[in-house]
Amino acid sequence: MQVTNLWSQFALHRNKIILLFCLGLAPVVSQGQIFKWARQNNPNYDERLISYGFMIGLHTTAYQVTYSDQFVTAPFDTVHSVMPEFSPGFSLGFLVNYRINEFLDLRLMPKAGFYTHKLRYTYTDETTQLQFVETTHVEFPILLKYKSMRRGNVRMYMIGGVTPGFELSGKNDIQASSATLDIRKNNLQLEAGLGFDFYFPLFKFSQEIRFARGISNMLGTDSSIYSDPIQRLNTNTIAVYFIFQ
Repeated sequence: MQVTNLWSQFALHRNKIILLFCLGLAPVVSQGQIFKWARQNNPNYDERLISYGFMIGLHTTAYQVTYSDQFVTAPFDTVHSVMPEFSPGFSLGFLVNYRINEFLDLRLMPKAGFYTHKLRYTYTDETTQLQFVETTHVEFPILLKYKSMRRGNVRMYMIGGVTPGFELSGKNDIQASSATLDIRKNNLQLEAGLGFDFYFPLFKFSQEIRFARGISNMLGTDSSIYSDPIQRLNTNTIAVYFIFQ
């Protein structure tokens, strides 16, 4: 039930974000097709060996829960389920783009991400309790960007790579001291997505949607009534980025 509910929530938020992403792209893409053969803005922009920029990201994120063997033991027979809930957040950062060849770039995107994760504990007497984990992470995405041919002032691309992250600050420090839910400070995520580059006379603007799956177990080692029913916590994040170069 827990896994099914997680993926249903994941699909719901995914559809909303993709819809907003497509609505944002529609006017610009249509203009790009209308002026497909018009004069190109910044025709030599992508020939730069190194380029710089900054980004703003909006995301929704949730843990994926794997139950431990203790979940079915007598001490936790009153715990019906532990359900993750998606929560919004944002990130800010900059980028360094290195041109490998005409169609492939190496991209570094250091950023600060502001995250809220929620776990809802439901008990057999129908009461619930919500655990919050609010953190600020410094993240260093290392990404490969594979680009299509440029058509007019529009170019499509796919992007993917790895993102190590380190907690800079968060309320988890207080929670751990009061023996609630212990969360590790470091995370490693695999990321993949797609986007569009739009070329303007003075700059390049990109919109992309990216999916990130954490491969590190975020559950800490401290034992508590909230940690013991759980074996693993992995992050799932859907993000939309607005990039200016």
